[in-house]
Formats: sequence, C-alpha cells, structure tokens
Amino acid sequence: MATDIHRTIDTVWRMEQPKLIASVTRIVRDVGLAEELAQDALVTALQQWPKSGVPDKPAAWLMTTAKNRAIDHIRRNKLLQRKHEEIGRDLEIDQKLNVPDLDEALDDDVGDDLLRLVFTSCHPVLSMEARVAMTLRMLGGLTTEEIARAFLVTEPTVAQRIVRAKRTLADAKVPFEVPRGAEREARVSSVLQVVYLIFNEGYSATAGEDWIRPQLCQDAIRLGRVLAGLAPDEAEVHGLVALMEIQASRFGARTDAKGEPVLLMDQNRARWDQLLIRRGLAALEKAESLAAPRGSYTMQAAIAACHARARTAAQTDWVAIAALYQELAERAPSPIVDLNRAVALSMAYGPAEGLALADTLVGEPSMKAYHLLPSVRADFLQKLGRLDEAHAEYERAASLTKNARERDLLLARAAACHDPDTEQQTNG
Repeated sequence: MATDIHRTIDTVWRMEQPKLIASVTRIVRDVGLAEELAQDALVTALQQWPKSGVPDKPAAWLMTTAKNRAIDHIRRNKLLQRKHEEIGRDLEIDQKLNVPDLDEALDDDVGDDLLRLVFTSCHPVLSMEARVAMTLRMLGGLTTEEIARAFLVTEPTVAQRIVRAKRTLADAKVPFEVPRGAEREARVSSVLQVVYLIFNEGYSATAGEDWIRPQLCQDAIRLGRVLAGLAPDEAEVHGLVALMEIQASRFGARTDAKGEPVLLMDQNRARWDQLLIRRGLAALEKAESLAAPRGSYTMQAAIAACHARARTAAQTDWVAIAALYQELAERAPSPIVDLNRAVALSMAYGPAEGLALADTLVGEPSMKAYHLLPSVRADFLQKLGRLDEAHAEYERAASLTKNARERDLLLARAAACHDPDTEQQTNG
C-alpha cells in the first residue's frame, strides 16, 4: 500500500513539478527558492499521504501546499512584510516596490507561469550548458542523476551548473516575465535552441556506447508540445515540434536487433511511427500557416517531411530536398547546412556534385573536428571509386567521433573500401 502511494506521489510530482515551480516563482520571484518550496510540498506529501491517503485532487493539493509555503516565507520576512503593509496603504508604492499581490498570485494562470519559467530557464545570461540543465530540471522534471547520465557528465558537475544558474539569475535580478518585442524574439530562439539541443543529443548521441537515447528525445518533444500550447502563435515553435516528431518517427528503424546503427537509406520504413508522422505533418502545416517566409526549424521540418512521405528510399524527392537546403542556406547560412546540402546534391545529381560542395568546407575552422565532414566526403569518394581516399577519410572520421557505435560503423565502412564482402555485410 505504502509502495503504491509513493509511486503515485512520484508520478504526480514529475507531472506537476514545472507548474509548481512556475507558480511559486511568481510569488517569491526566485527560481531557486521556488524549487526549494515546491520540494517542501513534496516532502509534506511523502509524510502525510501514507497516513491520510492520496487526496482526491493530488495536483491541486501539492499546488496549494507549495503556495502556502511561499506565502509563509514572505510573511516571515520582516522587510517584505513591512513593504506589503505599505503597499496596502499606497498603490504608488506598490508599483515602485513590485512586491507580488498574494491573492492575485494564488489565482493567476498557471499556463502564463510556465511560459515565464521557460523564458527564465533559457535566459541568455546563462551558459548553454546551464540553460540545458535548468530546462531539464525545472521543466523536464529530470533529477540531477538523470541529467548527468544523459549527457555523460558527473552528478556534481550538473548540480554545480544548476546552483550557479540559480545564483546567476538571482544576482542579475532577472525578472520572472515573458519578454516583449525584440528581446522576446531573441529569447524564443534561445528556448528552441535548448530544446532542439536536448532532442539532438537523444537522436544521435555525441559520446558513449549508445547510438540513440530515446528518453531525451521524448523529454524534448514533451517540452516542445508544452511550449506550443503556451505560445500557439509562434510559428517556429510548431516548426520545431514538427521537426522533432517526424525525426522521432524513425526510432524503431534506426538500430538493428543488436543496437547497431541503421542509416536512413537502409531503414525499414514500415517500422516508422505513422502516428508521429501525422502529428508532425499537422504541426508543419500549422507552422507554415503562421509565417512566411518559413523559419529555419520549419524548413528543416519540410525537409524531414519529404523523407516521411516517401514510402521507399528510392522514392525520395532529392531534387526538392536539395532546393529546400538551398533556401535554408540562404536564410540561415552555416557549414552544417552546406554539408547537408552536399548530401542532397549528391543524391539528386551525383556524388561529384556533392563532393564539390563538401570540399569547400574542408578549410572551415568550425568543421575541423566535426567527424561528419570526413564521413560524408568518404561516402562521395567511395561512390566515385576513389577507394584509397575514401578509406582514409572514413578512418579520420572514426578518430574524431566520441560515440562508440558510430566509430565501429565508420571503421567497418573503411574496411569495406578494400573488401567487397565487408561492404556487402555493412550495407545489407
């Protein structure tokens, strides 16, 4: 019985933690303190529910308890109490002091609070590592241990990042609000960047033994859907959701029974998740209806949709994909976009076209340690029959990647350049 109650508490906490922290932050104006007060409510539940039973509305119970803790904290603070009394006598002082009205704080919309928490967690005053850790902790509900395991760092490292992030936000007096105008636009970009970084780490792990980490992708998609519900008129939010859902639809086909990688052109598309594809296409349609010209996430989703609509690899419209990458390169130029465009050009017009573009990236400083550049060049060279060069590029790529599964795949492809039997085994 006690085990079942603790399991219930854990489930409710994971679901409601972001809302609790967001609502309490609006009252106390401090994300770190809000997390502590929300956890106080959790501790109270762990103490009381095994004795009294689970309340009829456990989420509401936790919310009320957490808010009561926040109000008690404010009342215990003599300075804030004095300011609160002054507010009651003078509305003008209220505006100057910016002390929250407690009755209003109890009744405000939780959805607005969550949106504020999203923007606070991804404030540009924080490093990208801190933004990711804060987002996963505050909004994803992950523990420090889970975040550390996901990104292959130690627990103390993650804990330190979160502590420093809270201190930085407090020291910088970052307001708990949704910014407006140009600041909001810049912050939306930061939020989406964080969510997509989390997704990409799950979709293609940069290091470790696992090729993919589906749980991280699920966390990112859930965050994206929450954000889409909170900001329904932001086109790029829907574009990112579309991109993540369409890409995630391939998970069932991205590895074989042994966990080894299966590349896109070799995947069994019958194993792609059609529900996720339909959801992704709907989100793409929504994004395209909200903005013209399309943003970068929406364009990447349109590219992913070309793959999703092709029943077989041979039916893929590579000419359309190459054109989309050209458009993306014009609007959001980057060496990574050009490398992807090189692959599309190779598939649409032949490996020589792809190699010509890829060769222009060899001297790019940001690509010096990027393993996919020699990997892609190796593929083009292999198709052109330049096997010695391809072998060397595959080995260079293998030396640069930190992912064990990917390294094995690249070394197998290097061997395939000089051994037809290996090539048949690798590609089959």
